[in-house]
Amino acid sequence: MFRLGLIINPFAGIGGRVGLKGSDGEAIRQKALDMGALQLSGQKTEIALNEIKSLTKQFKIYTVSGEMGENLCQKMDLPFDVIYQSGSPSQESDTIEAVKKLQTLGMDLILFAGGDGTARNVFDVCETNQMVLGIPAGVKIHSGVYAISPQAAGLVTAQLIKGELMSLTSADVMDIDEIAFREGVVKAKKYGYLTIPAALEYVQSVKSGSTESEELVLDDIAAEVIESMDDDTYYVIGSGTTCAAIMEQLHLQNTLLGIDIVFQNQLYLQDATEKDLLTLIDNGKQIECYITVIGGQGHVLGRGNHQLSPEVVKRVGWEKFHIIATKTKLQNLTGKTLITDSGDSVLDKELSGRKRIITGYRDYVVFPVNIIHSEL
Repeated sequence: MFRLGLIINPFAGIGGRVGLKGSDGEAIRQKALDMGALQLSGQKTEIALNEIKSLTKQFKIYTVSGEMGENLCQKMDLPFDVIYQSGSPSQESDTIEAVKKLQTLGMDLILFAGGDGTARNVFDVCETNQMVLGIPAGVKIHSGVYAISPQAAGLVTAQLIKGELMSLTSADVMDIDEIAFREGVVKAKKYGYLTIPAALEYVQSVKSGSTESEELVLDDIAAEVIESMDDDTYYVIGSGTTCAAIMEQLHLQNTLLGIDIVFQNQLYLQDATEKDLLTLIDNGKQIECYITVIGGQGHVLGRGNHQLSPEVVKRVGWEKFHIIATKTKLQNLTGKTLITDSGDSVLDKELSGRKRIITGYRDYVVFPVNIIHSEL
């Protein structure tokens, strides 16, 4: 019988859609909730566990009380035991103590839902020989311990439960300073390693930064974007340095780690939230979005741009989303495909296919989105 540990951080990712760029700390969590943020980590965990539901005779889940696992196991009618009682609301210490308890009981795999802060909590007390895997549910996901999507986490877990041969590998645990992050400064730090299953097509690479100067290429991309803008459309400029090049050429203040809206070449709204975008849509405004690729991972949705929620994507239309990236960044992708992890698995399937990528001035390539190797 496969022994599966399960920990859900119920507050993971709640700051994303409301533009808070994280959920570390009780004050930030409360602010996010007051702003109408939704708790989605449970839904993402459900997507993962759906991949193992048909195997219930082959595993048992050992989890935490309430929102940290128990409630979802009851809802899905999965075999489980509660091995740790969390506080209400749960805290980082509950994750830490739950990991300790799970290890004393001997888990084949500890599956946890959260972001980089949760990965750090697991790392703080995890033994080097304990296999773990993250379900991506946070705003900050720089660590290599996370699957590329909740479904991918479930698929890897199913392979392990069925006894398929799988190697192990060490993956980086990374995190950034959220206070600096909210000021537009990325201070990433490697904290160590955790042992994960080596299913490379399903597990993301550590987020990588630029290692060479590509200023001229970025200028060309920005020029192509700006030349195509018209006066009747509100342009959503995504996070990241590639998108920042657009704002720089427009001489506008940029939210490096947020979403800005440009109208008639002027800054209409800085650091916009999901609600701001939906309000524009409700008011009948034309919207187009420019997003880029997270270096080393390939994600274009679901990493650092949670404001572009499934509802926003559906109402704007995928054809109005323009992906910009240098050819070097595309060539360096581990999986050679772009990935959407919008939080809506049905939508992600609908977004699958090949999409035109702006790679320079009058320069484009066609690149696969959500297409695994066997489909290429």
